Amino acid sequence: MRRLHLPYRLVFTAALLHVLLTVSPLFAGDPAYRYFRSGSPTDVPTKTQGGFALMGGGKDLDAAFRWMCERSGGGDFLVLRATGDDAYNPYIQSLCHINSVSTLIIPDRTAAADPFVAKAIRHAAAVFIAGGDQANYINFWMGTPVQEALNDAIIRKVPIGGTSAGLAVQGEFVYSAQGDAPDGPDLKSPETLSNPFNPRVTIVQRFLSNPLLKATIIDTHFAARDRMGRTLVFMARILQDRLASRVREMAVDERTSVLLELDGTATVVGAGSAYFLQASQLPEICKPNTPLTFRGAMVHSLRAGEKFDVPQWSSSEGTSYSLTVESGVIHSTLPDGAVYVKNK
Repeated sequence: MRRLHLPYRLVFTAALLHVLLTVSPLFAGDPAYRYFRSGSPTDVPTKTQGGFALMGGGKDLDAAFRWMCERSGGGDFLVLRATGDDAYNPYIQSLCHINSVSTLIIPDRTAAADPFVAKAIRHAAAVFIAGGDQANYINFWMGTPVQEALNDAIIRKVPIGGTSAGLAVQGEFVYSAQGDAPDGPDLKSPETLSNPFNPRVTIVQRFLSNPLLKATIIDTHFAARDRMGRTLVFMARILQDRLASRVREMAVDERTSVLLELDGTATVVGAGSAYFLQASQLPEICKPNTPLTFRGAMVHSLRAGEKFDVPQWSSSEGTSYSLTVESGVIHSTLPDGAVYVKNK
C-alpha cells in the first residue's frame, strides 16, 4: 500500500478535522433538559388571569389545579421540575380542559441555559413548580434564563403555582436548604431554636419577584412536620441580619392551598390551615450556639373558605394569637398554649 508523504498527511488530517468540526453538532448528545408533552403539539395563545396557587405539599389538591387551569384560559399548562418524571401530565389532563400539559425537567444550569427552556416558560399559559428539593431550584435556576422567564410570567399575569419546595421558593426570602443532604433529614425546629445560626439555616433573596410576597418567607408541610420553631428562627434571622425591618411568613399545611388574587385577597382551600405570621421587633438573643429569645410574633390562622388581606396583612376571620420564644422554648397566647390551631 502506498504511504502518504508528510505534506499529504498534514493536508489529509486538516481536511478530516474540518469535516468533524462541521458535522459534530449533528451527533451531539441529547439536550440536558427533558420535555414531555400531552395534548395538542401546538401552543395556543389565550387570555390569562394572574394569580398564585400556593400549595403546602402532601397529596395534590384538585381545587387548586382547577383554579390554575381556569385562569390559563384553556391554554398550555407547564410543570417545572429539577428531578422526577411526567406524572403530573395525566393528572392535570384528567382535571382540566386545556390545550396541552407539559413537564419540563431542568436538572442543572446547563439545561437552564438552553434557549428552549426559557421559550417553553414564556409560551406557557400556566406554570406550576413541583415539589422536590428547593436547593436544586436555587442552585440550578437562580441567575439563569429560567429565573428571568418566571419573573416575566408574573409580570404578564400568568397564573403561577407551586407545592412543597415549589412553593417555598416563591417568597422574597427563601430557605434554600443549602446545607441539607439530598433526601436527608428535614431541618427540625429544635435544632434551629437551640442554635439560630445552625449552618443549615440558609436564606437567599429574590428568586421570584412577586410584589405581593415582598418581605415574606414561606414554609410548607407546616403542622405535620412541626415547623413553627424553624419558621420563627427564619424570621428572627432575617430581622437580626437586617435583611428587612419587618418580616412576614406564610406557612401552609399539607393538602391545603392559599389561592392568592392579584388584588391581594387570599382564600384558603383544602383540609388544613394556613398561617400568616408577622414580626418587626428585633430578637433579644439571636447568636450562635445560644437558644433563641424572640418576642412579638403575631399569627393569623385560617381554614378552608376563610380569607386574608395580604397587602394589609390582616383578616377578620380565623384565629389570631401571638408567640414568644424564650431560651429556645415557644410560648403561645392560645388558651391551651398550643402553637398550632387545632382542626375543627
